[in-house]
Amino acid sequence: MRRIYLDYAATTPTHPEVVKAMLPYFTDVFGNPSSIYSYGQEAKGAIEEARSKVADLIGAQSEELVFTSGGTEADNFAIKGVAYTNEHKGNHIITTPIEHHAGMETCKSLERRGVRVTYLPVDEHGLVDPDNVRRAITDKTILISVMHANNEMGTIEPIAEIGKIAREARIYFHTDAVQTVGHIPVDVNELGVDLLSMSAHKLYGPKGVGALYVRGGTKLLPFMHGGEQERRRRASTENVPGIVGFGRAIELAKQEMDEEAERLTYLRDQLIKGLLERIDHIRLNGHLTKRLLNNVNVSVDFVEGESMLLNLDLEGICASTGSACSSSSLEPSYVLLALGLSPELAHGSLRFTLGRENTSKDIDYVLEVLPKIVAKLRAMSPLLKSRR
Repeated sequence: MRRIYLDYAATTPTHPEVVKAMLPYFTDVFGNPSSIYSYGQEAKGAIEEARSKVADLIGAQSEELVFTSGGTEADNFAIKGVAYTNEHKGNHIITTPIEHHAGMETCKSLERRGVRVTYLPVDEHGLVDPDNVRRAITDKTILISVMHANNEMGTIEPIAEIGKIAREARIYFHTDAVQTVGHIPVDVNELGVDLLSMSAHKLYGPKGVGALYVRGGTKLLPFMHGGEQERRRRASTENVPGIVGFGRAIELAKQEMDEEAERLTYLRDQLIKGLLERIDHIRLNGHLTKRLLNNVNVSVDFVEGESMLLNLDLEGICASTGSACSSSSLEPSYVLLALGLSPELAHGSLRFTLGRENTSKDIDYVLEVLPKIVAKLRAMSPLLKSRR
């Protein structure tokens, strides 16, 4: 059976060149980076080389980068670190209702500890209004956290505009850039962020490694304690092979970004156009132009997303109904509900995210298969029958 992977926002296959770069650090250069003898210092040198590569891609200094176990830890570190460090100054955080679970659940955990969180509304396309950010600031606000691009619907937020507001108010600003680093240009100085989360496995690197950019001078209380790794900011022996792989993945992303952006944008638009033309009662979720170059999220009326997903899988097509972190939940996407969609329409969502291996033939196959699946499911849908 033909198999097509269209869930690159969930994870990506590790690039062969990345695997090749990692292999020596499992066997030959296996030393503990904290050791002062040659084995350890070779490993430490590899970490610093990778740190330099990642920092360079986002316009940061090497010493401003802290390696983590992934994007989730980076989000936790940023949000909790600022909250704990600045609790003597204030207890108010500004964020949005469409953040990734890693940011959303971290804020909810802080709410249970007495922190006040303002969840700013988004418009029907998922955009945050910077003026709402400005109006939400109080003398107790210590952090603004808005993701760079939404992982479900692909909308790219006006981070640079919000960054200017945060700087004027002298408030720390964090963005979750897990879906953007390595895919579109990201510069921490142009965006005006103090903290930025990223993850290797979203850009053809290994799972289990990520990083948090921490602007120089930003006070951040570590929430992992133990050794003095990562300049005393994150205890635990570093994942040397993973960090080396992250550095190599960043290197490859930098080389291929422009060409891949053009190719994926073409495929994305081909899929959007085809779906809107071939299936009636269908809605594109997210902004039409301020959108990740590989993201297509649609809601199909009178059909459940899970049913479409299972039928696509039978045809060899792997997609999703939203975030991989909520794939086991039967609840409608809180992100789509925040756009104003009804629970029924939100339940009928599909997310296709494109990547390195996809071609126009893959898009043609989806456009051949999905309309037939929708027609079959609608023919036995109680949702459609209730409308007649």
